[in-house]
Amino acid sequence: MTEEQVRHARDLLTRPENTVTSIAKLLGVSRNTIYKYIPELKGSGLTLADAPIAELPEPTPPT
Repeated sequence: MTEEQVRHARDLLTRPENTVTSIAKLLGVSRNTIYKYIPELKGSGLTLADAPIAELPEPTPPT
């Protein structure tokens, strides 16, 4: 996949109505290819919209 296709797939995956299968068909690649280029989806069963976002620690006030 090209960088543009990966960006497009990531964008589409942020929308809950899109599936990996539908995006793969749209881009003309296999589902495995999507998982290869977007590894955070592997085994999660989630879309990127559902993926947990790492939380940053609270800033400490200056002393």
